[in-house]
Amino acid sequence: MSTAATVAGQLDAPPRVGAGQAAAPAGTHTRPTPPPKIGKVSLDAPVGVAPMAGMTDTAFRRLVKRQGGCGLVVTEMVSSEGLVRGIDRTLEFAEYTEEERPVSIQIFGGDPARMAEAARVVEGMGADIVDINMGCPVPKISKHGAGCTLMRDPRHAAAIVGAMARAVSIPVTGKMRAGWNDDEINAPVLARMVEEAGAAAVTVHGRTAKQAYTGSSDWSLIAHVADQISIPVFGSGDCVEPEHVIDRLRVGPEGVLVGRGVLRNPWILAQAADLAAGRAPRVVTMRDRGQFLLEYIELLLNERVNEADGFRHVAPTMGASAPARGRERWVVNKLRALNAWYSKGYEGGSQFRTSINHAESIAHVRELIDDFFMR
Repeated sequence: MSTAATVAGQLDAPPRVGAGQAAAPAGTHTRPTPPPKIGKVSLDAPVGVAPMAGMTDTAFRRLVKRQGGCGLVVTEMVSSEGLVRGIDRTLEFAEYTEEERPVSIQIFGGDPARMAEAARVVEGMGADIVDINMGCPVPKISKHGAGCTLMRDPRHAAAIVGAMARAVSIPVTGKMRAGWNDDEINAPVLARMVEEAGAAAVTVHGRTAKQAYTGSSDWSLIAHVADQISIPVFGSGDCVEPEHVIDRLRVGPEGVLVGRGVLRNPWILAQAADLAAGRAPRVVTMRDRGQFLLEYIELLLNERVNEADGFRHVAPTMGASAPARGRERWVVNKLRALNAWYSKGYEGGSQFRTSINHAESIAHVRELIDDFFMR
């Protein structure tokens, strides 16, 4: 997986061509190679959307998938307790649609039996993969023995993987960090242990829990993990340009999951596919960016409205209708959260974000989008 030819082959699933896409430089296309597999699940491309709480909802994932180049989507993290107990608000985080496949539902928790039971719920929802959050550094997660706290007790983490792998037939994966802090860098050890316990793949974010999102992701460590185990390794961290994705694939991991980079640029995976196939990355205009936000609004507004049976995959314990909420306020808040990333680096972006944060209606948000992106 370390050669440019391999990168090009894996990313060479034909993406949707935008109107602004440039022609490919002559003689740069290379022969395709088989795409990576997680257990029996084949991916069309070795890159995907990383899970980000509050951000990567099903509407956003669908829109990213439509741009091309995305081989996998991972849901926002979901509480194992919430899944097992059938708490509606928790179950909503696990929802997905057929358009997103292959899809991995990420769960968090610290009790092997409850995690195994939650994995059975995920399998019952028809998900392709169940992922374990071993990397969240947020105190409200880690202080309960979940998230990155699992890295401090690799045997316990491996026991969770083993319990889940025995409970379900779909692949079980884990997403971890480099370690707890600079004195406890143990991703290579944990990766070997979870592989032995039955994990089908791992993702490594190259920062420690103490770093949170400061400093830099250590991709040399990620490459070292990939050298140590036989299951696929996906790397994560600091991929904010399509060139970063290509460069990271060349250093050793079988795949890359993009987090904050896809919030800034939902076309980053498609542009990486262009580069790998020898094409110049498609041009994304301001109007394209504005249209993405308008489509996102429409998808959010129409959640559970006149949807066909089976369109939305939900947990068996959840009813057909979500609890009533102030939908307009919810959509406006979603746009506020996304634009904290989406409009960064653009002239006038700070003022746009301020205006969005003060908007009180969807009509006002649409007006602001039109003024900023469509002018």
